[in-house]
Amino acid sequence: MKTLFEIRPDAGRALVLGVLVAVGMVGVSIGSAARAAEDDPVQALGLQVYQQQCAECHGDNGEGSQLDYPHPLQGAKSLEGLTAYIDKEMPPGFEDEVTGEDAEAVARYVYDAFYSEIAQARNAPARIELARLTVDQYRNSVSDLIASFRGRGDWTDERGLKGEYYTDRGFRRDRKKIERIDPELNFDFGIGVPDGDTEKFDKRNQFSAQWEGSVMPPESGTYEFVVWTEHAVRLFVNDEETPLIDGWVQSGDDRERRASIPLLAGRPYRIRLEFSKAYQGVRKDDDEPEIPASIRLSWVPPRRAEEVIPTRHLSPEWAPEVFVVTTPFPPDDRSIGYERGTTISASWAQASTDAAIETAAYVVEHLNELAKVKDDDPEREIKLRDFAAKFVERAFRRPLDAEQRDLYVDRQFDTAPNAETAIKRVVLLALKSPRFLYHEIDPELDPYAVASRISYALWDSLPDDALMKAAAEGRLETRDQVAEQARRMLDDPRARAKVLDFFRKWMKIDDVPDLAKDPSHFEDFTPEVISDLRTSLELFLEDVIWNSDAADFRRLLLDEPVMLNGRLAAFYGADMPEDAPFAPVVDGIGERAGLLSHPYLMANFAYTSESSPIFRGVFLARNVLGTRLRPPQEAFSPLAPDLHPDLSTRERTVLQTSPESCMSCHGLINPLGFALEHYDAVGRFREEDNGKPIDASGLYQTRTGETATFEGVRELAEFLARSDEVADAFVERLFQHQIKQPIRAFGPGTIAELRDAFVTHDYNIQTLLVDIVAKSALTPRQSADLASTGE
Repeated sequence: MKTLFEIRPDAGRALVLGVLVAVGMVGVSIGSAARAAEDDPVQALGLQVYQQQCAECHGDNGEGSQLDYPHPLQGAKSLEGLTAYIDKEMPPGFEDEVTGEDAEAVARYVYDAFYSEIAQARNAPARIELARLTVDQYRNSVSDLIASFRGRGDWTDERGLKGEYYTDRGFRRDRKKIERIDPELNFDFGIGVPDGDTEKFDKRNQFSAQWEGSVMPPESGTYEFVVWTEHAVRLFVNDEETPLIDGWVQSGDDRERRASIPLLAGRPYRIRLEFSKAYQGVRKDDDEPEIPASIRLSWVPPRRAEEVIPTRHLSPEWAPEVFVVTTPFPPDDRSIGYERGTTISASWAQASTDAAIETAAYVVEHLNELAKVKDDDPEREIKLRDFAAKFVERAFRRPLDAEQRDLYVDRQFDTAPNAETAIKRVVLLALKSPRFLYHEIDPELDPYAVASRISYALWDSLPDDALMKAAAEGRLETRDQVAEQARRMLDDPRARAKVLDFFRKWMKIDDVPDLAKDPSHFEDFTPEVISDLRTSLELFLEDVIWNSDAADFRRLLLDEPVMLNGRLAAFYGADMPEDAPFAPVVDGIGERAGLLSHPYLMANFAYTSESSPIFRGVFLARNVLGTRLRPPQEAFSPLAPDLHPDLSTRERTVLQTSPESCMSCHGLINPLGFALEHYDAVGRFREEDNGKPIDASGLYQTRTGETATFEGVRELAEFLARSDEVADAFVERLFQHQIKQPIRAFGPGTIAELRDAFVTHDYNIQTLLVDIVAKSALTPRQSADLASTGE
């Protein structure tokens, strides 16, 4: 029997072009496969077809061509799945022409030449690249470098701020009448006094109060603090001496005061609020009503609406001052899905210089405090030299040898006109040195390099004293030793902040700056509701990852409850009091399945007035299942509902994406997104769309060639929760976010190794983080390229 290629040679070109476009494959070199084909007739047939019919469009080495197919060839299906795909999903006109043995021959050649992970590693080996600190890593490292001389604030389990109430304006200890922990600052005292206990206070209701402790920002960025009161007030944030807001001298009728400050996530910041209801709060004419007293402390976090600072972000513990670099940096490259520092631009080099100058000025300004010396200390210069040496050691993340000590410290003190100038020079030299800017600069697997890899993997910052001590004592040589340190460091708020940042990026919730919807359709979808939804999502993540030792990834896909407060409950149909705090809710909000149907994600992956099966399907395909999709060939905009007033969203999507050029990708995207059609543009559950019953049926062809079908979000979630493809994709994305390097550079079996351990440990996210750190930290950088090729 003749094959299709013997009957119609042009069919080979159409076959491979159509199939490769559909699955979005990549490869680069055919040399190895060509050699293998010499002794394998099946491979020889595939090679002949490629050379004669496919190279014109895809390039001699699978690199693509600008006119016909500008993308290189890449994919992730198994050989069986690729064969089944070719056999069942040929482009129109060729459905019945390439089946059975012909389909297997083409799939075998493509798989071995371009497609498999081994072929990809052989053709284009991944490398552990020399990378500078990312912007976040730079800011965190400098902040923690300064903090290493002050200590870091403890973030205990107790929440709220310590409040002290006095009968005078001066906060005299002998006038203190009440001491307590206040969960948040939102008080209306009226014309009375705290607790209504007039016997403790002046008969004219004069009193003052101060609240102090620390505040923990949920993410890095600029925070606007807002104080509302009729009386005198001062707010100190991250500074004991200079108030961020100073309204101690009351003038006019201004009741609200605002000021902004940059904060880094994972670090507690000292906060103190001083309040005084003094005699100016009482009318001189006793017949006139007394001015009431109230006070409210709010903030506006990044991408959120104003809110009273929640109890969960407050602690009565006092925190040392935190230095935050304010120099603006150009953004890091995120073109391959995670931030990395593989390029040095002129703007980045200038920013790192400006940041070093900013840091040097801060160190000199606080020199006596940081170095623990006094101006009149007879041994001041000796102590400052020791301080400078420690500064450089901590910046370089390893001890200095004699030559380095001489270059970076002693020579600067010997030639500078005074100690302050010497310190400035030391700081500038250290922070501009490659040994600070590149934490992977040492290829050897020595304990200090391992310590640095651990700390940057978990904290995006330099090692702490405990980790450096473990390195000095040789306790970072085995996997168990690294895992022990990683488990300890996971309890630090900096680790939690970095993991939460991963989920924001994985769910793509920071890519859209504004979730506002069409007010004619969703009038009550206010900025406050949007802000609450973001909080709801983060509370859910925190509960799954940190509030349970199980940290079960499957809960992210399967959990039915949604965290709602009173405002969200009113919007989404649940029965809760108007002022109810956040709590898990199941009843009244429709069928739910973890992140997949969370209202914040459903609103994010939707248009302003309509749902979007395409946006939702792309998210599921790329981020959850790890499928590679090429970008659309031309600008895309949805069909306006007015043009087809009788169609549902699903029907309009099918109509718009029905052309052959679209279905190569939308045949995968649409059926995934359709499973989420029960959720409208703001994530509310619905049974109908445009008067028609919702059709939430969908399907997905797995990498092994099987077709999974599902009806609605619960069946979709159950399929995803047991899918190895989902586990692989999650492992890869988490690894690359934490390590900032391509996972395949650590060996072609790394994904499978980590995934198998992930599954064995019941999908424990914390355990996976530890495994990622151990794998990365103990991989020698010198041999990384050999490891990535399997040699």
